[in-house]
Amino acid sequence: MLQQIVELIRRHQTFLVAAHERPDGDAIGSALAFCQMLRGMGKDAVVYNQDSTPEIFLFLPGSELIVQTVPPVEDFEVAVILDCGELERIGKDAARIAKIPQLVNIDHHVSNGGFCDVRLLDASASSTGELVFRLIRQMGFPLNRDISTCLYTAILTDTGGFRYGNTRSGALLAAAELVEKGADPQWISENIYESDHPGRIRLLAMVLPTLALEEEGRVGSLVVTQKALAESGALPDHAEGFVDFPRSIRGVEISLLYSELTDGRFKISIRSKGKINVERVARLLGGGGHVNAAGCRVTGDLSEVRRRVNEAIRDCIF
Repeated sequence: MLQQIVELIRRHQTFLVAAHERPDGDAIGSALAFCQMLRGMGKDAVVYNQDSTPEIFLFLPGSELIVQTVPPVEDFEVAVILDCGELERIGKDAARIAKIPQLVNIDHHVSNGGFCDVRLLDASASSTGELVFRLIRQMGFPLNRDISTCLYTAILTDTGGFRYGNTRSGALLAAAELVEKGADPQWISENIYESDHPGRIRLLAMVLPTLALEEEGRVGSLVVTQKALAESGALPDHAEGFVDFPRSIRGVEISLLYSELTDGRFKISIRSKGKINVERVARLLGGGGHVNAAGCRVTGDLSEVRRRVNEAIRDCIF
């Protein structure tokens, strides 16, 4: 499929590049790198995301180019959908984007069932950024400093700073080449991990007391409520990474973050250690993801949502 995508890119001129709602570093870094490659080839390309770019990723070259409104879809020959396991992950404009004549999907989620005829799917890849790196090399397009910075950020964030089980040789070799081409690991890491908004720290102080340990200490969880967000002056994006705190506790094998949304649902982020497959848990609850990192959204009050999540964990894991 890699060569098929290369040929499709060469044949067409107008592209919409989109990634999933509430974008993370992989979604944003992959989309910006892809767009910069297309523009460098003389193509017309627009990067769309339903939600605004999280503050910590505004340093990425080209971040100001991302639009939150889909232009007229008849202006595009191709839609490139990145880091989405299903079309609906784009958000409210998924149905409109689906009307673009040619859809291309590049993704690494194990839950991706293949919703595009033209696709590059590899669940063994660390990130969508790693797949875009492969594609750019296949295109023969030169990696410059801006593209390398975006792709290094994509790989860095989706491997948890090269700590997760998806940190395989492909990710490290790609990262090494991206550094050779201009990505600055220290500067990138400082922007992502050492530039916290004060509201994030206030929110963390309110969230840590919600720590709960269940299943004889094998499952740890934290809760982010709308009240805590309001009182701390934080944004939902500021809770990114909170799910890793319970996982850092000795004996915890599955870590959960319950984030209250404004529509009566909770977003559940799920992480695990070792070979524990939490994608199965998320899929049972209507979500998806990877073996060690998955998520879903569940309707109900916190006690009901906790009950359903715990039942799913017992059914799938314990």
